[in-house]
Amino acid sequence: MFKPSVYALRRKELIKNLSSGLVLMPGNEDAPMNYKANTYYFRQDSSFLYFFGLDQQGLAGLIDIDENRSHLFGDDAELDDIIWMGQRPSIRSLGERSGIDQSHPYRELERLLKQASGKGRKIHYLPPYRTERILLIEKLLGIPHSRVEKEASPELVREVINLRSVKSAEEVAEIEKAVNIAWDMHTTAMIMARPGVYEREIAGRIEGISLSNGNPVSFPVILSIEGQTLHNHYHGNKLEKNRILVTDAGSQTDMHYASDITRSVPVGGKFLPDQKDIYKIVLSALQESVNTIRPGIPYRDVHLQAATTICRGLKDIGLMRGEVEEAVENGAHALFFPHGLGHMLGLDAHDMEDLGEDHVGYDQEIERSGQFGLSFLRLGRRLQKGFALTSEPGIYFIPALIDKWRSEKKFTRFINYDRLELFRNFGGIRIEDDILVTDTGCRVLGKPIPKTVAEIEDIMTS
Repeated sequence: MFKPSVYALRRKELIKNLSSGLVLMPGNEDAPMNYKANTYYFRQDSSFLYFFGLDQQGLAGLIDIDENRSHLFGDDAELDDIIWMGQRPSIRSLGERSGIDQSHPYRELERLLKQASGKGRKIHYLPPYRTERILLIEKLLGIPHSRVEKEASPELVREVINLRSVKSAEEVAEIEKAVNIAWDMHTTAMIMARPGVYEREIAGRIEGISLSNGNPVSFPVILSIEGQTLHNHYHGNKLEKNRILVTDAGSQTDMHYASDITRSVPVGGKFLPDQKDIYKIVLSALQESVNTIRPGIPYRDVHLQAATTICRGLKDIGLMRGEVEEAVENGAHALFFPHGLGHMLGLDAHDMEDLGEDHVGYDQEIERSGQFGLSFLRLGRRLQKGFALTSEPGIYFIPALIDKWRSEKKFTRFINYDRLELFRNFGGIRIEDDILVTDTGCRVLGKPIPKTVAEIEDIMTS
């Protein structure tokens, strides 16, 4: 945990920016895997972590806006709990760690909320993403479960996003710790990417690296020689020489700050000429995005610049044609780059998206596009100093999408479908770094992970 004063200050800032009432923030509970006593790894709710910092089950926080006071609810461990799970800190001591001097048994929460509701006080809560949270809010506030999500507080969502979007120095240090763990994960994957190795061997090894550093991966490992499938979680393929292995993986620190890194490498250690051409286009798009990111620029513009770089590079090698800017404006590049450039990063790999992707990534000035490809951009709004985000350009050759567009004669002015046939079995390449927006630009976070052609070939063959 950070110091108690950090959480107290965060709650103080939240109170200052809200009108009136109470903020209800339940923590997460264990989730059964296949029977009640066999649970998934416990992961605390990220907003609860941000405002209270307490990483265990059976807790709830209540912030009184009008009285400028915070309360913690939970129960001390009983003997059976201690026998099975060991001694736990008392609720009072947990409250002290979080800068709270008002700690209560959990049963008091329902009574205090009913008392507040009886006085007509507004109860703010965030949109729930777990069924048990929906049922808890139904029980505590008397809202039918079918309406719980709809009645979440837009005011609270807005202010939580405003606070969590700008990362403090302590948070940035945590993200960099997570990137440094990812350095070990990705360099290990590069060294292991040899013909005859199964994807699962590498996926298991790099997930183990994250676990051995204290925590699971920040999202399920994406690792495949079928890189044209954007989120491929199947790990059963045997690596073949000259295929491209895409590894998209990150770790989380003890405090659950995340990294999200992607590297694409040639099985066997050497890029073929066509692979090198495509790789260099993607790398150029990433490098140009890093050179462009700064406070005040809409991230949508950075995405479109990356798309332009990709389109221009594909034109140079004969896969696209015509006017580059016109092709991007019409979305022709999305055959090859069908996703957004990046997203916010922090306590979640896709930070705060449980609060609503459009709320996190867009605003009244910049709204989400409906155009294929651009519509998948998670972050479009203007950047601010302190934002942590990802940049992840890519080029993919997706046979089903190629066949669909070709049969529809779509963008024939811009796409050379005949030459494209030579790339049907290419797969995909994407490269991703984690980035902090600074005063005048940005910096790539953490220990540099090999990403140039020379760096990758050197580590894989040395």
